[in-house]
Amino acid sequence: MREVVADIDRWREEGAAVALATVVKTWGSAPRKAGAKMAMASGNRISGSVSGGCVENAAYETGLETLASGNAQLLHFGVTDETAWGVGLACGGSITILVEPLRDPVYAAARAVVVQDGAGVIVTVLSAGAWFGRKRVYRPSGAVGSIGSALDHEIDAHAAQAVRSGKSQTLSILHPVTGESLDLFLDALLPAPQLIMVGGVHIAQVLTGMAKMLGFRTIVVDPRRAFGTDARFPDADKLVQLWPQKAFAQLEVNENTAIALLTHDPKIDDPAIAAAIASPAFYIGALGSRTTHAKRVGRLRDAGFSDAQIGRIRGPIGIDINAQNPEEIALSILAEIVAIRRGALS
Repeated sequence: MREVVADIDRWREEGAAVALATVVKTWGSAPRKAGAKMAMASGNRISGSVSGGCVENAAYETGLETLASGNAQLLHFGVTDETAWGVGLACGGSITILVEPLRDPVYAAARAVVVQDGAGVIVTVLSAGAWFGRKRVYRPSGAVGSIGSALDHEIDAHAAQAVRSGKSQTLSILHPVTGESLDLFLDALLPAPQLIMVGGVHIAQVLTGMAKMLGFRTIVVDPRRAFGTDARFPDADKLVQLWPQKAFAQLEVNENTAIALLTHDPKIDDPAIAAAIASPAFYIGALGSRTTHAKRVGRLRDAGFSDAQIGRIRGPIGIDINAQNPEEIALSILAEIVAIRRGALS
């Protein structure tokens, strides 16, 4: 949702009706995962992506149909379809896409989750029949819309679990009165991932731009006035010109946070590592050679940190691509962060 909100808002301000396509189910080698979105309006206006090749065009044409009829539709593509090659599923797979007109108050509630950088779930009924297309937007602070009074409490419990897991998913539940089986899509909306870089060095300058391209909120921490400046980091979301102990006391570090330590200076890096180890951050990486990291490990052991705590640090930082310059080093760091976040590395 995050990648299409700005365009949706602009189109609506221009008076255009908007349709939204969402990947709700995949199998095999589908190029986009559940939750991927494409917004569309008349005049060949498209934002986001649900796949590739002809799926985009099919989704757009269907979107115009839904705007005319007011009725949502499900599109199915797979290896047996004549469109499979254009969809990008030639190696085997299938994709199901929900295409629907954008309506308030559901969109307003989902938009609020994204704009406020919060967490929530858009719940949609996928089962054919009278229930199809009904929606509810769940937030821990409350919900908007109703699937049905007999269902909302159970649905909210599943939505709360989807927030905790951070994964969009489909599931089936039984209506407690009619006994009907209803298929639901739980579209998890999560805060933007956060990258905290300790050290306003050249690598951090490059890494900031790369990380923002991937949707990360970027924070640079450096107590040295000449390094952590607006002039050096015009695109960073936040600059903190404090020593790490004070900086991390002010920052919200959660399970969606990556921390990269880049100064090579133990006076700065070591206190930052201590704060990072005590946090739930999913990634902690420290710049330096194997010799430098071995010395770092020795200092941390002397300070009383356990091997398990020290083992959370990726050092030397980044995937080994034989990087030779700041741009390549930044690439290797971001690749490692993404790989760990997506479960490709442990």
